[in-house]
Amino acid sequence: MSCFEHDQSRRAFLKRAGVLGVAGVATPFVTSLGAIGEAAAATASDYKALVCVFLYGGNDYANTLPPYDQASYNQYQAARSNIALSRDALTATVLNPTNSLGGRQYALAPGLASLLPVFNAGKAAVLLNVGTLVQPTTKTQYQANSVKLPPKLFSHNDQQSYFQASNPEGATSGWGGRIGDVFQAGNGTATLTCINASGNAVYLTGQSALQYSIGTGGPIPLLGNASSLYSSPTAMSTLKSLMTTGPNNLLGSEHAKVSKRALDTYAQVSAALAGAPAANFTLFPTGNSLADQLKIVARLISVSNELGAKRQVFFVSLGGFDLHDNLVAQHPGLMQKVGDALKAFYDTTASLGVADKVTAFTASDFGRTLQSNDDGSDHGWGSMHFAVGGAIKGQRIYGTPPAIGNNTADDVGQGRLLPTISVDQYASTLASWFGVSTGQMTTVLPNMGNYNPSTWNLGFV
Repeated sequence: MSCFEHDQSRRAFLKRAGVLGVAGVATPFVTSLGAIGEAAAATASDYKALVCVFLYGGNDYANTLPPYDQASYNQYQAARSNIALSRDALTATVLNPTNSLGGRQYALAPGLASLLPVFNAGKAAVLLNVGTLVQPTTKTQYQANSVKLPPKLFSHNDQQSYFQASNPEGATSGWGGRIGDVFQAGNGTATLTCINASGNAVYLTGQSALQYSIGTGGPIPLLGNASSLYSSPTAMSTLKSLMTTGPNNLLGSEHAKVSKRALDTYAQVSAALAGAPAANFTLFPTGNSLADQLKIVARLISVSNELGAKRQVFFVSLGGFDLHDNLVAQHPGLMQKVGDALKAFYDTTASLGVADKVTAFTASDFGRTLQSNDDGSDHGWGSMHFAVGGAIKGQRIYGTPPAIGNNTADDVGQGRLLPTISVDQYASTLASWFGVSTGQMTTVLPNMGNYNPSTWNLGFV
């Protein structure tokens, strides 16, 4: 696997937790045997879901949301003449937000064209220059090294982790999981609070909330859901009995507890999904791994009542964004996968009548350099992101348009944007909509104490 994929996250996780397996098959749980932190519990009477769409490798911001007004486009093209999108190719995807940007205009990447009607309907918003910070930081402070900065900037592993957890590689919990800590007690099945459709990610690991992994076809069966062992049903029944009772010691009893939970939850989720008519999920494109993940998320949301869930946090991902080379050839296809998958997901939640209860948002290691590296771009910092859902205050572009060029007031060299919206502010806005109280916010997002409370909610949802 290449560096943008999340072997790193799995390795970091294994430092703090066991993935317990029998006969070579792992349970579909990320377990935390020693988690001791707690967040004040909250309950909810309605349903809401947060869906993190992580783009592994560092998405190229400049070809995701290219400038369109002539003056800005000229600067963009001058900075990356060999990888810039043509202005003519952007005409069909120009954004016309309801808020003024002082004459600045942006367009969506042509591959994101399917998101344009969602934006125009007010159900999608753009956020400018979002990135990892510890506290508000100016370029002068950055250059003087006079403020605390995220460790190991521009490193894939560490910035993936910092975006997801507010800590570099080796973090023991993420802010999605810490949101889960707050709400899991209010769910009928606490295990189904944090659900990962793409493997393991620190984002969904809580201090007490477990991360439940699910495949695109449904729950992952323990032991392959086999009915026999060595052709013997009795042997399989005996093995499962041993797995779910276990020896009378700490590790054995914990293993038995996890195995029983895996078996019980598999049966519960399988039964619920069996009642979700396939006709409700025909909008998703084929041959698109992100769409496949969002489809199972939509199916799970559709049976949230049957699962007793009031609050759920999901994680899906797409790799391939570490484009030091071949950006022009490969990035458009990635953009189309993202756009088509998010459009299908939004349309499906709308058809299910839950669009205003589901918010999806993009995330990535970092943005990339504005200046080209031959036929690609290098590791950067701030990036452009999208939030999609019925509760989004959309058809708006949030944030301040950064100056375009090398070593401007808004970048730290080569067009690496110094973030003006921190991941923490992005996250706290989403968490607030989800129901996290002001008093709980610094437990979920420890850096929020470094920001003026008036900036905790950016207002896009």
